[in-house]
Parts: sequence; C-alpha cells; structure tokens
Amino acid sequence: MTVAVTLSKGAAPVFHLEDEHAHAEGGSTMLGFWIYLMSDCLIFAILFATYGVLGSNYAAGPAPKDLFDLPLVAVNTSMLLLSSITYGFAMLTMVKGRVGATQAWLAVTGLFGLAFIGIELYEFAHMIHEGATPQRSAFLSSFFTLVGTHGLHVTFGLVWLATLMGQVARYGLIEANRRRLMCLSMFWHFLDVIWIGVFTFVYLMGMLR
Repeated sequence: MTVAVTLSKGAAPVFHLEDEHAHAEGGSTMLGFWIYLMSDCLIFAILFATYGVLGSNYAAGPAPKDLFDLPLVAVNTSMLLLSSITYGFAMLTMVKGRVGATQAWLAVTGLFGLAFIGIELYEFAHMIHEGATPQRSAFLSSFFTLVGTHGLHVTFGLVWLATLMGQVARYGLIEANRRRLMCLSMFWHFLDVIWIGVFTFVYLMGMLR
C-alpha cells in the first residue's frame, strides 16, 4: 500500500491510497516449499557423495553382492513408481473438483507407500539379522544412512498424506487444500526421483562391483 499526494495550485494537498501490484494467493507458500526442496537436494547430494567415497570400504565384511536381493528391491521400486502414478491421478481428479475420487486415489497412493516402507524395513531387518549392521563397515554405515534417510522422508510423506486426507474430508477441495496437495505432489515425485538414483547408484552399481 502506497500513499500518493496530489498538489493543486492554491489548494491544500490531497492524500489518497494506491494499491501495490497484486500477489497471487499462496505464492509465498510455493516459493518457500521450492526452497525447502532445494535444501533437501543438497542433503541427498551429500549423502550420495558420502556413499560414493565409502561404499567400497567393506572392512572384510559383506559386500553388496552378499546382501542385496535385487528382485525384491525391484518390486519395492515398482511400489514407489506406482504410488507416483496414482498421486498423479489424484491431482487430475482434484482439478475436476471430484472429492471422492481424489480421496480414493490418495488412499491407493498411501497403500503403495506403506508397501514400500514395509519391504524396506524387511530388507533392513534381514541384513541386521545376517550381522550386516551399520557399525560393521563404512559401506554399511553410508548405505543405512542414505537409504534410511529416504525411508524417513517417505514416512513423513505418508503422515502428511493422511493429514491432508483428513483436511479434504472436512473442508473439501478448497484453495488452501489444493495448494497443500500440490506441495505434497512435488515432494512425493521428488522422493521418486531420489529413489531412482538410489536404485541405480547403490543397488545396480553395487551388484556390478
């Protein structure tokens, strides 16, 4: 808001208010979320770099070929990829204003996300049972840190998803909920991209060493 002054010869100055240029509603929210995603990119870049340096230090312990079950990891990868597809369907139905269909696709997305976390926890439990704990070698420390950090992000995304489903059930597809669903969409697809990097750099390349 600015104040403009009009001066006329022989008359008292007249003060009036002028509006500044309009800002799109929620613009600051989207900008802030993009900044958060960029900071998350830096975190994962550091974790990938750490794994790249330490990933071949086995300390006479098990190597990737001894631990990784590639078919199981491929199934887990498909769970996350399918969850991104179903979230895309949720966004399409959101644009059409169909609350029930949006909720249904979000629920399916959540189920795929839970399946991903369940398989990952099974993999971790199996490795620890075999004695491949994070303390065993630098390779295992960097592996558990990188993959575990991604898993924590997916878990946080599932909590966020459940919260938004409750918000949509209560208030419908209001503008604020649409904006929140859009932010979660970016976050969810970001995790998908990160996992493709994990699958390629950690699992596939690990099996080739």
